[in-house]
Order: sequence, then structure tokens, then C-alpha cells
Amino acid sequence: METLSFEFPAGQPARGRALVGCVGSGDLEVLLEPGQAGTLTIQVQTSVNGSQQRWQHLFARMFDGQTPPAMLIDIHDFGATPGVVRLRLEQGFEEIGHE
Repeated sequence: METLSFEFPAGQPARGRALVGCVGSGDLEVLLEPGQAGTLTIQVQTSVNGSQQRWQHLFARMFDGQTPPAMLIDIHDFGATPGVVRLRLEQGFEEIGHE
């Protein structure tokens, strides 16, 4: 198991909380909650060691050219593919009202 931390510029805090996915399904679980204005903080707990660069690139592509809401995002990964990660994050953003 490896724990990774990332920070990105953000706008105002998100207005809601969301839980999407289920780590027990061999997938991943994403928890989103409001954070401090100006900062998006992501913590990834993954079963895939040595994957920091893959996660960094995925987040950089997702947030390039946009300002996400300030959030604390916890991801519990069980080897999900980048496509599934993006899908779960987009589901979480939709649930809190930020698309």
C-alpha cells in the first residue's frame, strides 16, 4: 500500500459532500468534501506501488485549464484504471453540483 498526496489551485469551497464507488468491488472509492478556499487537496491510498507519476498526470489533465472547487478528496484505490478513476471523479463532481 502507498499513500500519495497532491495539491492543485482551486476556487471557492465545494457546497456538498459525495461518496462514489466502492473499494471492495476491485474498483475504487472516492470521498469528496469541502476544503479550504484556493486549494484542492487529494490523498490517494493505492495498492499499486510506484504509481505517483500516473496519478499526477491524470489529475493534471483533469484540472488543466479549469478551476475546480476547493475540496478534500480521498481516493481508496484497488488498482483501478485511469479511465475508471476519471469516471468516479466526474461522478463525484456531478453529485456535488460542479461539472
